[in-house]
Amino acid sequence: MEVYFDNAATTRCCDQARDAMLQVLSEDYGNPSSLHRKGLDGENYIKEAKNHICRTLKIRDSELIFTSGGTESNNLAIIGTAMANKRRGMHLITTKVEHPAVAAPMRYLEEQGFTVTWLNTDGDGLISLEQLRDAVTPETILVSIMYVNNEIGAVEPIEEAAKIIKEKNPETLFHVDAIQAYGKYVIHPKKIGIDLMSVSGHKIHGPKGTGFLYVKEKTKIRPVIYGGGQQRGMRSGTENVPGIAGMGQAAKEAYQDFTEKQEHLYELKETFLAGIQEETWAHVNGRTGRDSAPHIISLTVDGVRSEVLLHALEDRQIYVSAGSACASNKPAPSAALQAIHVKKEDLESTIRISFCSENTREEVAYCLNALREIVPMLRKYTRH
Repeated sequence: MEVYFDNAATTRCCDQARDAMLQVLSEDYGNPSSLHRKGLDGENYIKEAKNHICRTLKIRDSELIFTSGGTESNNLAIIGTAMANKRRGMHLITTKVEHPAVAAPMRYLEEQGFTVTWLNTDGDGLISLEQLRDAVTPETILVSIMYVNNEIGAVEPIEEAAKIIKEKNPETLFHVDAIQAYGKYVIHPKKIGIDLMSVSGHKIHGPKGTGFLYVKEKTKIRPVIYGGGQQRGMRSGTENVPGIAGMGQAAKEAYQDFTEKQEHLYELKETFLAGIQEETWAHVNGRTGRDSAPHIISLTVDGVRSEVLLHALEDRQIYVSAGSACASNKPAPSAALQAIHVKKEDLESTIRISFCSENTREEVAYCLNALREIVPMLRKYTRH
């Protein structure tokens, strides 16, 4: 049995997305900026994808910018708004558990003279709303907080944070990295109070190299890519029509039968947690109830290096992650795990298990049985 439990890293492209992409690649391949019929066909695919996505968010199509993925969306949101609003202030706020696609642009802006406040989190990875309230000043131009943490599945209090930010400084912009949340939660950014929101296509069974940024109407933002002026000058470059078409179909599919899909994810997670709680060598990082993300589990296995366990599971055709896939090929320890004060010896013994709606209870049982067989054997070769 092949079991893919690394869906927070990437997902299988759904059939509807694949079919749309093949149609564009082989038949309707015109440049959407061209004035002839082939160009119009390409433009229509973009319009259709916008319609699908905008319905899920209840936003206008003019508030959507297509990008190459979550990293570009985050960079555009953070650097674009910081540079456009720096005359109002030079202060930014984010958290210590952000994805590198947020943390790195923030560090870059620090080098450019901006001041960044890095919010702490508790042991579950959640920010303090009081610390956020104290951090917002008249000089604060942007706050960036992720919706769902990509490593431990912590769900930040986004709605409460938005209220606090706007009460303290109505001109402060609020950016949310929703890359692990879109498709798992119903998100209406205008209702919540979000000004900018990043999404990645390949996390929702769309193609890699696709994403979008929601930018609330009248938000002051500068482009970070210049060229031919596509997408109203906000993101120059010929649009990736096959990818956009595929992502649009994936977004549509993600929110069809949404309640059933979300419930299925929670059931898979709860089944796994119930099966692993009896094992003395395993413990879960962060919250485990339904106030955490339905698809992510951070599991520390005492005395076994995560890379060793990962490959032992791979031998059984079970695929998990040694933390965030975006940083798993680097030796640096996880910033998120450090922020929630995971013990030093446990930083190298933690894996991430992440589900999608296509996974089954049988796959969960197979993985649990494999862990029960593999871990005691591996622990025999570890000094205690």
